[in-house]
Amino acid sequence: MAMKWRKSPEALVRTFDAIVPDDPRVERRKMFGYPAAFVGGNLFMSLFQDSLVLRLPEDDRVSFLRIDGSAAFEPMPGRPMREYVVAPPALVARPRSLASWIERSLAYAQSIPPKAAKRSASRAPATRRAPTAAKRAAAQRAAKRK
Repeated sequence: MAMKWRKSPEALVRTFDAIVPDDPRVERRKMFGYPAAFVGGNLFMSLFQDSLVLRLPEDDRVSFLRIDGSAAFEPMPGRPMREYVVAPPALVARPRSLASWIERSLAYAQSIPPKAAKRSASRAPATRRAPTAAKRAAAQRAAKRK
């Protein structure tokens, strides 16, 4: 049975748009339908349902998880994403307090080797197949008529 994920509240999407660093290295795109921010192809912050998610190195993660209301990020119960944490709503409501955590998240993602760009299936080079027998026969008939 497929899980139904909720859309992020519009107010949280607006907050996310306002707090993503204005940095030329940052790429905004969607991940699983939610707004996300990447650097070097590595995710460093995103929304997931009604939560703001940050990627942090281990030491920062330990410190962050001491904040009341924070949690390890589990997109599905019992399936934590190892480097990711959920920011408590009280912290999300205070962008100045959240800014240092976002900076740490960006710095950490920047320290990870960049991911190689993937070619999407729609941009993959076309492979030519050998013509079918019917197409070969039609080409031969057309050639004889010339």
